[in-house]
Amino acid sequence: MHEARVWLTRHRTALSLVMVLVLIALGFAAMQQLTRELHFSHIRAALHALTPWQIAASLLFTALSYLTLTGYDVLALRIIGRPLPWRVAALASFTSYTLSHNLGLSLLTGGSARYRIYTAAGLDGPDVARVIGIASATFWSGVVTVASVALLARSGPIELAGVAIPAAVSHAIAATILVLIAAIIMLCGNARGPLRLWRLSVPLPTIPQALAQIALAVLDTGTAAAALFVLVHGAAPALLPAFILAYALGIVAAVLAHVPGGIGVFEAVVLAVLPGDRSIAFAALIAYRVIYYLLPLAVAVAILAWREGLRRRHLLNHPLSSRLLRDGRAVANGIAPLALSAATFMGGAMLLLSGSLPSLHARLGALASIVPLPFIEASHIAGSLVGTGLLLLAPGLYRRLDGAFVATRALLLAGAAFSLAKGIDYEEAIACLTLAAMLQWTRGAFYRRTALTQIRWSAGWLSAVLVVLAAAVWIGLFAYRRVPYEDDLWWQFALRGDAPRFLRGTLAATVALFAALVWRWMSPPQAPEPRAFEPAALLRVLASADRTDAMLAMIDDKRLLFSESCAAMLMYQVRGASWIVMGDPVGSRDDWPELLWRIRDKADQAQGRLMLYQVTGPVLELAIGMGLHVIKYGEEAIIDLPDFTLDTPRLRSVRKAERAAARRGLSFRIVPAAAVPVVLDELAAISNEWMAAKGHAEKSFSLGHFSRDYMQRFDVALVMEGERIAAFANLWLTENHAEASVDLMRHRDDAPHGTMDFLFVNILQWAKDRGYQRFSLGIAPLSGISGRRLAPAWARAASLVFHHGERFYGFRGLRSYKEKFAPRWEPRYIAGPKGITMIRTLRDLSRLIGHAPAVS
Repeated sequence: MHEARVWLTRHRTALSLVMVLVLIALGFAAMQQLTRELHFSHIRAALHALTPWQIAASLLFTALSYLTLTGYDVLALRIIGRPLPWRVAALASFTSYTLSHNLGLSLLTGGSARYRIYTAAGLDGPDVARVIGIASATFWSGVVTVASVALLARSGPIELAGVAIPAAVSHAIAATILVLIAAIIMLCGNARGPLRLWRLSVPLPTIPQALAQIALAVLDTGTAAAALFVLVHGAAPALLPAFILAYALGIVAAVLAHVPGGIGVFEAVVLAVLPGDRSIAFAALIAYRVIYYLLPLAVAVAILAWREGLRRRHLLNHPLSSRLLRDGRAVANGIAPLALSAATFMGGAMLLLSGSLPSLHARLGALASIVPLPFIEASHIAGSLVGTGLLLLAPGLYRRLDGAFVATRALLLAGAAFSLAKGIDYEEAIACLTLAAMLQWTRGAFYRRTALTQIRWSAGWLSAVLVVLAAAVWIGLFAYRRVPYEDDLWWQFALRGDAPRFLRGTLAATVALFAALVWRWMSPPQAPEPRAFEPAALLRVLASADRTDAMLAMIDDKRLLFSESCAAMLMYQVRGASWIVMGDPVGSRDDWPELLWRIRDKADQAQGRLMLYQVTGPVLELAIGMGLHVIKYGEEAIIDLPDFTLDTPRLRSVRKAERAAARRGLSFRIVPAAAVPVVLDELAAISNEWMAAKGHAEKSFSLGHFSRDYMQRFDVALVMEGERIAAFANLWLTENHAEASVDLMRHRDDAPHGTMDFLFVNILQWAKDRGYQRFSLGIAPLSGISGRRLAPAWARAASLVFHHGERFYGFRGLRSYKEKFAPRWEPRYIAGPKGITMIRTLRDLSRLIGHAPAVS
């Protein structure tokens, strides 16, 4: 079972991609079956039959639907007790839904837009999650209610996939659902507290608020369905219940299938359920995609691009803006890159789909009198290749890569030219030029100087690309259904040879996409930066260290970044997309701001997320200034050595254990680093025995690990049982005698009771006698974090784990042991990104620490 779980985790991305491909294939297979009697000429005639009044009515209902959608967020913000101005909620709602409607991947697209807008308005990550959850519940309540009412209003049976559901059964199902909705409303009104979902508490609405949610959702679903209904030419009012049922089922199927944008799935369900002429319904669905999906996306992108450009130009005139703009942070939190990324993706889809459709013969004839046929043929293939390139570059815009910006702008200009050269498609050319202009207007948002070869293509994004390619292929096969496909069709070049041009363009796009994926997957991973520095520079900085954890720089599992003056450095490592800095910078504090900002910029340029791990108070102001979210990690146990003495009541148990161990014949010895090789074999045997007994693996990054090279760099404290070593610990000592500490502490299985207490007491006394000022007993994770009712969600979760997670890790036991030595506790912090990104970074941190290095 464990091996199966590991295999599923390792291949999760591939399995997700395969599942989406299967769903795409099923959706388009259903579309092929449902439209087998239709022809492209029928669809084109139905589209041309749409009247201006139908289009105007659809636009009106679309506007009402999106206006109602803004009420989802307004009501959700009131339910959680964090109301915001309507314009903020409207912007978040509108951009979120336009992105998720077109691309799917609602958490990545719509959730990201909401998060950026609401956090800028003062909400935190849990608040945004609550808003998204309540808005989703509102949406589903409306869809379910509308579908149930439509079921009750339908008098006849329902046929789905060849199965007839009797009216009595469908009525009983609908009535049951409506009763359940009423019961849920009553439960919400009588609830005494918030709903707890994992570690997130979600306030429940009152009865009036719940009724308002359903009313909003019903109005939204009704207006959205009406925007499609008015496009169905000749639709009678008597058809409305069946139509609403078909629409609701299509929405449910599209969401559950997780196909990006629901393309194919939504249309297949609506065509399967809706009676009447399918050519008229199919034409209405095409027009509906443009009016309800693409047009709002274009409006949202234009609004966001305009706002982003205005903000940038305002900052250009601000006297303090030069550094901000140079580093790109002035626009880093904007959502224009996300919107422009979505628009670029849709632009690529437009060019691919255009290459699958027949040309307008009147325009093509006029073009042929100006340019030769080979030029038209080449432009058609080039247009499909440009569309494929835009699909692949869109993730780079989302990550704000300057290379993606330059390449996308060039492709859009080329796409406009090829659109004109392949058939005077000036509508496409205008769309490409408009998008290029918006990119240019917001060019300051694309500031990361990263190679295009490092663009990450997630499974969700690849799924969206494959949906577009599948749609282009299906549309082409549908449009040229009457064309006999023969081998020589590939080589037919004629002015009206639309089918051969479709085949060649699709083949070129498929080959280009496949080649890009193979090249990307076969490219070697980015090599880690070498530890290129002068050893003398490292020793100079370590000589000025005030903290012993600076000795972690001696381990080869980290990268080092030195300040310009080489008077300070910091340790860090990259795991996945996370750049994790270990502890405070080391050396001159005057150089700390320079170092932290440099690592912040390096992480940002590499599309990474920065975390400062186990930092102390002096770093917090800098971390907050860099825009990082600070949380408490735990507390470090510190003993002030000048005041240390065993003759105190608080150390009674330690004193008793130490003296009992001494009576058993244990003795203490310090082995200088130069003499460690003499005892190294015995230390290795003790270490292996201790590791096997504990069932632990070697750690890294925040701790040392046993290796011969590492152990020979430090003095080692030994507990001797006669002539045999019973326990050992390697010593971390600062040259200025500011602090002493230990790293690895290991003992034999049969070591006498109290051995480790004996070891610590003697190390403390030895360090005190040599003038060290303080001794660090290390950190107690999650210690000292208050879990009060009004504390942040992360603090309550940490407190819960500290008090009840003993079976997973000895949090309280570790603190209790260190408490025996009567230390004072100093807080340690983590500073990193907010929200779900912090969770991902913590996951990378745990993998970095738990990685077992090669032992030498």
